Amino acid sequence: MYSESCLLPVEKLRWNCDPELLGFETTEDLPDFDSAIGQKRALRSIDFGLGVDAAGFNLYISGETGTGRTSTIASILHKRAKNEPKPHDWVYVNNFKNADSAISLDLPAGMGSELAADMKEMIEAFRKDIPKALESSEYESRRAELLESYQSATNNLFQELEKASEKLGFALQRTVSGLVIVPQKEGRNYTQEEYEALTEKKRQKLDKQGKELTERLNDVLRQVREQEKGTKEDLYKSDRELGMSCLGHRLDPLREKYSGIEKVLVYLDSVQEDILNTLDDFKPLPPQPQIPGIKLPRQEPTFERYQVNLLVDNKETEGAPVVFETNPTYNNLFGRIEHVMQYGGVAVTDFTLIRSGALHRANGGYLVIDAREVLMNPFVWDSLKRCIRNNEIRIEDVLEQYRFMTMVSLKPEPVQMRAKIVLIGTPWIYYLLFHLDPDYRKFFKVKAEFDSRVTRSPEIINDYSLFIASHCRAEGLLPFHKSGVAALLEHTARMADDQNKLSSQFMEISDFVREVSFWASRAGRTVIEGDDVRAAAEENLYRVNRIEERLQELYEDGTIMVDTDGAVVGQINGLSVIGLGDHAFGRPTRITASVYTGQDGMVNIEREVKLSGPIHDKGVLILTGYLGGTFATERPLSLSASICFEQSYDGIEGDSASSTELYALLSSLSGIPVKQGIAVTGSVNQHGIVQPIGGVNYKIEGFFAVCRAKGLTGLQGVMIPKTNERNLMLHEDVVQAVNAGQFHIWSIETIEQGIEILTGMKAGKRGKNGKFAKGSIYQLVDDRLRTMGERLKEQKLKSKKASVRKIAD
Repeated sequence: MYSESCLLPVEKLRWNCDPELLGFETTEDLPDFDSAIGQKRALRSIDFGLGVDAAGFNLYISGETGTGRTSTIASILHKRAKNEPKPHDWVYVNNFKNADSAISLDLPAGMGSELAADMKEMIEAFRKDIPKALESSEYESRRAELLESYQSATNNLFQELEKASEKLGFALQRTVSGLVIVPQKEGRNYTQEEYEALTEKKRQKLDKQGKELTERLNDVLRQVREQEKGTKEDLYKSDRELGMSCLGHRLDPLREKYSGIEKVLVYLDSVQEDILNTLDDFKPLPPQPQIPGIKLPRQEPTFERYQVNLLVDNKETEGAPVVFETNPTYNNLFGRIEHVMQYGGVAVTDFTLIRSGALHRANGGYLVIDAREVLMNPFVWDSLKRCIRNNEIRIEDVLEQYRFMTMVSLKPEPVQMRAKIVLIGTPWIYYLLFHLDPDYRKFFKVKAEFDSRVTRSPEIINDYSLFIASHCRAEGLLPFHKSGVAALLEHTARMADDQNKLSSQFMEISDFVREVSFWASRAGRTVIEGDDVRAAAEENLYRVNRIEERLQELYEDGTIMVDTDGAVVGQINGLSVIGLGDHAFGRPTRITASVYTGQDGMVNIEREVKLSGPIHDKGVLILTGYLGGTFATERPLSLSASICFEQSYDGIEGDSASSTELYALLSSLSGIPVKQGIAVTGSVNQHGIVQPIGGVNYKIEGFFAVCRAKGLTGLQGVMIPKTNERNLMLHEDVVQAVNAGQFHIWSIETIEQGIEILTGMKAGKRGKNGKFAKGSIYQLVDDRLRTMGERLKEQKLKSKKASVRKIAD
């Protein structure tokens, strides 16, 4: 009998960890642990991705939240980065040729801050040295000499012109329009009448002489301008010589210090040229005029253009940088240009207000960001791909393209990027990007996938013990006794729904360890034992199972009707799981089947009212395939049947009740009642093979709770697929009831085994004569189907004769 051979012994209902096999007394005896547990595939992928120094080999760390993705990659990167060289510093300096741009310089680690300090020190020295030199007697004497030479030469030219003019009766006079040559008579200018009274010959002579003198005057003025220009050039050269005398002994050491960096030498030359061209800025300012009652701000020249904006300083960095950006907005990732509000509400900026982003700080190292956050923040994803594609970090105003008018803004030179990007996200985001973004697979070529479960082994158990010890020690929690560690390992196996695996949801495990420590401390414990772990699990369940308890009350008072004893034709208890986010639990549901003569086939009432999903509908359609393959090999399958989940008012999805529905149909067809004390779960294929389902522990415990509330009879139990045996991690209450013979768990492989357990009758096999064994369930079903087929045939014949008679009349 299958009711005996398919019965599961107590040993198969859960995995029990033997504390004596752990090899320690308490976790205080264990060392610290900082490695990943059981993630060989992910660790190997990470090692490959970090080891390949080629374009596009960035990493995507895939896995569910809480599987140790972030902590693992952080540990690996920090260990790896310590042995890698320091990256260069990055600075921004003024572009003296284009004020709307800024020049980026990369220097060996630590030299960026040195350049900034050297430039600051040099400019401060210039501000003291140049005014002193400008006030020196040598400079004043040289300047006075040049001006006197210019004045003397100018005076000589004009004196010679005046003498020549006097000889010819002309005078050099200054007017509003400038210097002019005018004829004179007796020491005064000609009047208009006197000039017109002259003879024609004298006027022509006078005009000719005036023209010649005017040309000579123009020649003198041209010579004066040339001398003035020459004097200015001499003064400029004098100032440059003065400036060079102050600059040379300070700039030359800097050139020598940064001799190996070409861009820095070019920058120092630009600084020298700008200082020599703007020596007036270094001169003392004259006293500013004061207006009574008004205090005017003193306008002083600024020397910010000579500052060095230290964008990234790796002086104190040990090895390569590892940057975790938890808020990857555009500005936080790629940098920004700040503005300063001035009088009148005008916002101004310059290269000193350029600020670095996480990519700048991670340059030469590693940047770790959350994939979901990257996709949520505007402009970030496209800009990140552009950075990877071009190998440069460009600081831009991303809102510029959305303005009505273009504004003049600072456009700094891009910084060359040499960073490894690591995205952390869920598998859903990975496949979303892989299929919808053609650039993604070019820029993130390595996937490291973290599993939410790991296969149990002695090594894994030891690693879990070390993890618990390290966690307790790091957070000051109570230590675990070996029995407490064993109970916690059993709890993780329950989380994984597998006797041979442990959950790697370390965030949840860590939270549970904290909770266990709290309740153990509240109870006055000094060491956490197995009972403390189980008590904490009960407290955790009590906080979230209010809805489960309310539903349980409905079963107990009969509002939700479920029989747990007796036998009924066409009625069976199915099992389902309700998930509420933070809590999931099983509940039994009455499933009924009604069979009647007709050709409508299988009618799924849930489907008709749109309360079932496609997978559930598929499971119902499979029943037709099984019935047809089993009972309609020689004649068509003629029946109408309806299947219903009683008292179900919300959506149903999944095929885990398909075998249950088939049992109800077979009972209704055969007329043999089904034991109501047995609940069933499992999907079925068209060949009658029972297939595995999910949530088996919740389903068993849900039906057990109803049976216990209504009274355990020793005949109750749950029938599950045999392939789900490894998933059993049942609560101690269920195990104890099974051990006491009050509750039972059967595991089956075929529908024939299940129907025998449910009815106490053999399913039956088709013999050589084509008929099923007499007295079997399938013989009764076959007879019923044959009878319904004959009745349907008779009804059709009568209908046909009536139609013929009506036509004849």
